[in-house]
Amino acid sequence: MRVGLTALLAAATFSPAIAQTPAPETAPPVAEAPAAAAPAPAVPAPPSALSAAIQQDMDGLMALYRELHASPELSGQETATSAKLARRLKALKFDVTDRVGGTGVVAVMKNGSGPILMIRADMDGLPVTEQTGLDFASKVRVRTADGVDTGVMHACGHDTHMTAFIETAKLLATRKDAWKGTLVMILQPAEEIGQGARGMLEDGLYTRFPRPTHVLAFHNSASLEAGRIAYAPGYAMANVDSVDIAVRGRGGHGAYPQTTKDPIVLGARIVTSLQTLVSREQDPLDPAVVTVGSFQGGTKHNIIPDEARLMLTVRSTSDESRARLLKAIERVARGEAIAAGIADDRMPIVKVQDQFTPSVYNPPAFAGRMAGLLNAAFPGRVAETKPSMGGEDFSRYYRADKSINSFLFWVGGVAPERLAQAKADAAALPSLHSPFWAPQADKVVATAAEAMTVMALDILKRD
Repeated sequence: MRVGLTALLAAATFSPAIAQTPAPETAPPVAEAPAAAAPAPAVPAPPSALSAAIQQDMDGLMALYRELHASPELSGQETATSAKLARRLKALKFDVTDRVGGTGVVAVMKNGSGPILMIRADMDGLPVTEQTGLDFASKVRVRTADGVDTGVMHACGHDTHMTAFIETAKLLATRKDAWKGTLVMILQPAEEIGQGARGMLEDGLYTRFPRPTHVLAFHNSASLEAGRIAYAPGYAMANVDSVDIAVRGRGGHGAYPQTTKDPIVLGARIVTSLQTLVSREQDPLDPAVVTVGSFQGGTKHNIIPDEARLMLTVRSTSDESRARLLKAIERVARGEAIAAGIADDRMPIVKVQDQFTPSVYNPPAFAGRMAGLLNAAFPGRVAETKPSMGGEDFSRYYRADKSINSFLFWVGGVAPERLAQAKADAAALPSLHSPFWAPQADKVVATAAEAMTVMALDILKRD
């Protein structure tokens, strides 16, 4: 996930936040108390019946989870994963199309007239060497396009997403008498690099296949108790931009700095000034983050280089804030260069990478309706949460057609005893993208599959 719940749900109450190393993309903090439940629509199938069905399938589901966990594939390379899951969807009598947007899969089941519901799961792993100690831990190693030898791991829990997705497909395929309309199940590649949703849309997801009226997805959480659910109405996750700044100067001997224009010093000034974009220029009620994640320059102690490079991640909620921040970064870089006496032809070069991930938006009225369903199905286990500054390209499905009702929610994956230990010892829990992240997969899968099915049966309910 280009996304963390920084606060924890413990036992039957919500506990204060526990510090942890932020994941590149994690879920948002949970509110101190469960939100008041919206009026719950009638649930077409009793949750207890769904729970029983899921528990009957659990041995097979955990076998699938372990298989997926042990054999992750990097973004855009999910060929074996997509083929494996496409076979399962075909066996459930879906009309399956593969290689959509690269390695994506689209499975369609038509069941009369009615709404068109799309349910999405992401498939890609991360270039992380697993250190969980699980007996089914990934031993996959690859050499990346950049020439880096690395392990590959489902460190963001996409293996739980796919497993719950398959169970949801089965529950709905075997209950066609309980719903009407069209079900579109999609397996998306390349979420971790923010390219998969765009690739599928550009390959005709909304033109070659039924255009959805509703879209659902979930993400596991590395700081929420296993089996608990969190959601955010409105903006749920942030815009994510990656920005590179080439800071150019004039190199020379470190003993004679007066003959140079030091890009290291200029870069340091830029880094410091960038901090004021949020602290002094951004409305405190409009969240934003500007983080310099990399500062590279020079090769030797006594050589002032010609150039230094900064790498930034920029997070915002609204598109207006995004545009303002990106413009301000260019202004700060140029302004500091002018103050340092840099010539016009050596001004910093600011480049916004083409890996933009838009902010996730849960239309509030639809989020309230889904929250009502979840509260009815999982009493005492659901909480409203604040928006996260992490990112998720699930956002693109709503951005492509804002008439769609879209809903992304989180399902906790941390064992209760781990939460209790972390609270008692003030210890950090493994975050998403950590080599130590190992969710309580059975709780994640069971909760997510039931939640997805409850919502789907309501969206597609018969009159």
